[in-house]
Amino acid sequence: MLIDFTGKNVLITGGSRGIGKACALLFAELNANVIITYKSNLAEAERTLALLNPQQKHAAFQSDQSKPKAIEHLFTELMQQYGHLDVLVNNAGVYLEHKVAEVNYNEWQQSWTETLNTNLTGVANLCYFASRQMIKQGGGKIINISSRGAFRGEPDHPAYGASKAGLNAMSQSLAIALAPHNISVHIIAPGFVGTDMTADLLNSAAGQAIKAQSPFNRVAKPEEISRLAVMYASQGFEFTTGGIIDLNGASYLRS
Repeated sequence: MLIDFTGKNVLITGGSRGIGKACALLFAELNANVIITYKSNLAEAERTLALLNPQQKHAAFQSDQSKPKAIEHLFTELMQQYGHLDVLVNNAGVYLEHKVAEVNYNEWQQSWTETLNTNLTGVANLCYFASRQMIKQGGGKIINISSRGAFRGEPDHPAYGASKAGLNAMSQSLAIALAPHNISVHIIAPGFVGTDMTADLLNSAAGQAIKAQSPFNRVAKPEEISRLAVMYASQGFEFTTGGIIDLNGASYLRS
């Protein structure tokens, strides 16, 4: 099967690092115009852009998705420059530790507020603007990156687990609402992924235990997530809308 995104515009949040970067590289390799967002690290975003196929029209936008006005501004700028949006990959998120037995109440409140504003409400707002544009166009694809933490729990990061469980429910609601408009919504739930942000942990003694959670004795590679995202974004996978695919190397099984 030949996958070609020539003429397609793909927005990837948090696209300068980790899973987002792997998605950006693969979509660009398949001839898409790739637009990435970054929160604050312009240098990292520029390094990622420099790696993308120069034959397409790529861009990076600074945006803090926890701020509703920032998302509205992002889509205003995006439509002015590109005119249409074919694929949205919601990858950006935060993973804040807040152990209930250790943090004070202010720290607890701050962690919940920042996590939900970024991982759930922010993604909902991105889906809103993308959906409205895709409805005008007659179709599109939304791919939301969830987590196994939505199912197994996150004892040291409870707001993260809750945000991803909420993301799953929201995505499935949107899948039903948007199918009549030829828009499909797909959910990928990875386990631990080896990125530059997790490298120190995975190289420590604790990292060996994390890797051992999977019978492959390793964690996922960012490229493994990006391959599935590209498949979902291609034509012919619309009927998987609303489904949640676990991508955790059998480190957590559910039925």
